[in-house]
Amino acid sequence: MARAGAAIKNEIEDLREKLRHHEYRYYVADDPEISDAAYDRLMGKLKELEAAHPELITADSPTVRVGGAPREGFQTYQHARPMLSLDNAFSYDALREFDRRVRESSGREKIEYIAEHKFDGLSISLQYQGGALDRGVTRGDGRTGEDVTPNVKTIRSIPLRVDPAALKKAKLPPNFEVRGEIVMPKKAFAELNRQQELNGGKIFANPRNAAAGGVRVLDSSITASRRLEFFSYYLLVEGRSPFTKLSESLQALKEMRFRASADWKLCDGIEEVLKYCDSWEDKREKLLYEIDGVVVKVNSIPIQNELGYTAKAPRWAIAYKYPARQETTVVKDIQVNVGRTGTLTPVAFLEPVQVGGVTVSRSTLHNMDEIERLGVQIGDTVLVERAGEVIPHVLKVVKEAADRRPFRMPEKCPECGSTIHKAPDTVAYRCVNAACPAKRRESLLHFAGRHAMNIDGLGEKIVDQLIEQGLVRDVADLYSLKLDKLVALERFAEKSAQNLLDEIETSKKNSLARLIYALGISFVGERTGELLAGHFSSVEDLAAASQEQLEEVAEVGPKVAAAITEFFSEPANRQLIKKLHKAGVHPTMEKRQIKSDKFAAKSFVFTGGLANRSREDAAEIVKQHGGTVSGSVSKKTNYVVVGTDPGSKYDKAKSLGVPVLTEKEFEKLLNL
Repeated sequence: MARAGAAIKNEIEDLREKLRHHEYRYYVADDPEISDAAYDRLMGKLKELEAAHPELITADSPTVRVGGAPREGFQTYQHARPMLSLDNAFSYDALREFDRRVRESSGREKIEYIAEHKFDGLSISLQYQGGALDRGVTRGDGRTGEDVTPNVKTIRSIPLRVDPAALKKAKLPPNFEVRGEIVMPKKAFAELNRQQELNGGKIFANPRNAAAGGVRVLDSSITASRRLEFFSYYLLVEGRSPFTKLSESLQALKEMRFRASADWKLCDGIEEVLKYCDSWEDKREKLLYEIDGVVVKVNSIPIQNELGYTAKAPRWAIAYKYPARQETTVVKDIQVNVGRTGTLTPVAFLEPVQVGGVTVSRSTLHNMDEIERLGVQIGDTVLVERAGEVIPHVLKVVKEAADRRPFRMPEKCPECGSTIHKAPDTVAYRCVNAACPAKRRESLLHFAGRHAMNIDGLGEKIVDQLIEQGLVRDVADLYSLKLDKLVALERFAEKSAQNLLDEIETSKKNSLARLIYALGISFVGERTGELLAGHFSSVEDLAAASQEQLEEVAEVGPKVAAAITEFFSEPANRQLIKKLHKAGVHPTMEKRQIKSDKFAAKSFVFTGGLANRSREDAAEIVKQHGGTVSGSVSKKTNYVVVGTDPGSKYDKAKSLGVPVLTEKEFEKLLNL
């Protein structure tokens, strides 16, 4: 086959540019310039030329959107910057409280916010190299997502390449990342379910499920058939915002021909945000796609950097959820569920009812206090609400049944028959039997979780078999498993069995923070585990701590401290720690490597955004050189390091006469 000449190359590229232009007019600008038939003719011509000259096919050609052959599995990909979820606010008071925290933490009297629609879809990261789409990755667990590049390429509102002139105008490099939401329009959703019904297929409960399912499939032709759309809301270069304001990023995205909500608004203070929420509460039903609230973000990027993150969410953003959708139904029964910590949770079994497009048949009743507060009994008609996609819950009793029956907490554990205990001044009923089957299964799965001991091969089916065969009674028994016993299990070859044993052995090297979290202590999450590990040198030291000593740890209050002391007061749990120690699972707090004492007895405070490193990294450097870092300025502070857009700490340093350093001066002091 003869290679294409210059004329053919030019014709192909001209067709591609025309198709890109018309895709933008149709799918992003909602203002088509040609008919569908004319578009199809252009696409048909390009396909013909590419078929005749396959050496000219490129990864960013509009023809790649049709979807290729099914793949065998997804590859995972680690995000350059975590894609964290947002904390929720369900009232205007909660929004005002968020604003108070932002203003106090940043030292500003008033904050500019961006208010925008909270799309009900699937979060995605689009990574561009040389201006062309290189990779599309789902949010996943926030740190690692699934590579769904062939699928996102079928979504026509996602540019396969960005015009270099647009990048130059926005002063952006050719390598960048765009984050946003993939959604299914209401009309496309209705048509999908109509076709599914005609074909006897699965009926989808809501557009979000249909969109997420359409992206997370191995056959990209299914994605192409779902008529999905993409809305962008964040722009990153090397993991950081290239602008000083979020509003500038949104404008740049528009100039780069990404679709972003045209309804976002720059709000001068929280009261303007509330007006924005009010204005869209009723109008949202007229939108072509589902939204379930409003996302509120601090506009200033330096202030965002100053506020930072918790373990799970940014401190500079929050999602306001519109009032819940509600329906009435009948409580058919109330039963208890035994959780991994042994807590008994009453669950209402309901007559199935559609609430906001989702079929609801169960609802947690939380505890006996909640049941008594509601006055709910079996047989009653109740009002059920589903607020912001959280687990549905019973709001109130609307009609008492003539033959209603009260629920009583069982005296014996429904899983193991052990006596149920209730500590004074608590609402929780607990099974304290360490070998309770319900606790055992969930405890093993939690212990092996990615953010706990990270034993990836220990899934639900393997755990079930280990329990059924009597090979494990608690998490410590994992470390005494033998190859011959594992090989005897269903679907376990010698290689996979050895891989699991290797993972279990490797988990012994995990940090103290991971082990504390893995133990499954009530109210002790990843963040609290890290704080406890930074305060106590070992699990044994933690177990021996009094409630008063525990409350000395940052962010550990009476409730968390009580849960920790309760956990270690149980003899079976103390025995478990001994078994883990004997098995070689005995991490201790890693001592910080001290590089010098140049900052010995010196106290630093950081404020504003730093250009060369994060404030957390700068603080760690100070500690490595013998210094301390504080979150507030006092007369005892030796230096206040000021970045861009500093807050009240800078003003306080000046008023107290505390030496103020620029970032450059701090670097110079560090290198002396």
